[in-house]
Amino acid sequence: MRYLTQRYTMPYKECKATLTDIGTEELAHLEMICAIVYQLTRNMTMEQIKESGFDTYYVDHTAALWPTAAAGIPNNACEYQSKGDILTDLFEDMAADATIAKEQLATKI
Repeated sequence: MRYLTQRYTMPYKECKATLTDIGTEELAHLEMICAIVYQLTRNMTMEQIKESGFDTYYVDHTAALWPTAAAGIPNNACEYQSKGDILTDLFEDMAADATIAKEQLATKI
């Protein structure tokens, strides 16, 4: 959502197109993750739900997919920035992507 909201105030069409492409690709990642979670949980019995620790989630959302951060924070607009200033927005994008890359690298080591 970060990239898709930032594209509206981007004055350069090439950068706007890039933000649109990145945002669309990120939504595709969300779609893949939701498909995987759905396939893994769609036929769970109540016993399996309890054994897996999925029961607290299940009480709130049953089998619906509800994107939540690892810390338990539901997906919301507070998780991304869109200031309308080109440099601020792009710097924030790079910082967020660098954090993700650093975390991924740390899990491989």
